[in-house]
Amino acid sequence: MAAGAGLLVIFLAWFAGPGLFGISNETKGTTVRAEVVQPAPCTGGGATEKVKFEFGGKPMEGSLNGCGHGKGERLEVVVPDGASGDAVPVHAADATAGASDARRPLGLALLVFSCFAGGMYVFLVVRGPRVPVTA
Repeated sequence: MAAGAGLLVIFLAWFAGPGLFGISNETKGTTVRAEVVQPAPCTGGGATEKVKFEFGGKPMEGSLNGCGHGKGERLEVVVPDGASGDAVPVHAADATAGASDARRPLGLALLVFSCFAGGMYVFLVVRGPRVPVTA
């Protein structure tokens, strides 16, 4: 019974999809082509580069959380929905924050292990204490 319940939980988790473990690959914004105006060296943490791009039919500038690009280099960035102002924070389109394809298999492996451990606990409780046989 416990093994069946564990298999049912694993089966439902597998078909629930990536959203079960908090994995979301959807981009929240618009992908546009940008040009690096002011590059930043990769010597310290928190480097930001200035990029210019066209969004909504007008030229805009943004701050890209990254480093190592050359001046005039073109790259695709994601502009957040409803962006306006002078320095819009953008991120590279190919680097989605918080996405990791390794999380789903790891989450499923941990779920399988927890189902196995729960099943073993139920087995030990139902079996009861062992009485040593004296000869």
